[in-house]
Amino acid sequence: MNGEFFMERNVAEELGKFREWTLCRSPEETEAAAARIAALLPPEATLALHGDLGAGKTTFVRGLARAFGVAQPITSPSYNIYAIYEGRSRQLIHMDAYRLPSPEAAEALMLEEFMRSPRCWVVEWPEKIADALPADALHFDFEIVSAGTHRFRLRE
Repeated sequence: MNGEFFMERNVAEELGKFREWTLCRSPEETEAAAARIAALLPPEATLALHGDLGAGKTTFVRGLARAFGVAQPITSPSYNIYAIYEGRSRQLIHMDAYRLPSPEAAEALMLEEFMRSPRCWVVEWPEKIADALPADALHFDFEIVSAGTHRFRLRE
């Protein structure tokens, strides 16, 4: 068996485990789960995070950032629309599309001009710019279970 094929298949299987709900009882658990996902992502990845305000999306992004070696504080880029972080292993582009009126508005930001490889583009409120996302984007659903407890899963 080709070693590269085996590696890709193994990564796909590991990532596929996140199709089941992952329960997180603390921000630390959410960050740790995100770090496990970060290790499975291809060099060029787009993640679309769906869920209500307070469902754990930005905490998840903080876990990705730490796994990529980003040292800066990670906060929701609601007013800036996006933030770009340089990590040891890759660049992280964190976008909050909530205030964008259309996919065209996302394209007008010219993010491609600032992206470099390897990179991970993470979009909160991706439904606002769905047509601007690549076809291979990984979509995650986030939910609040109870106070302090959240869950997420990779969509089918």
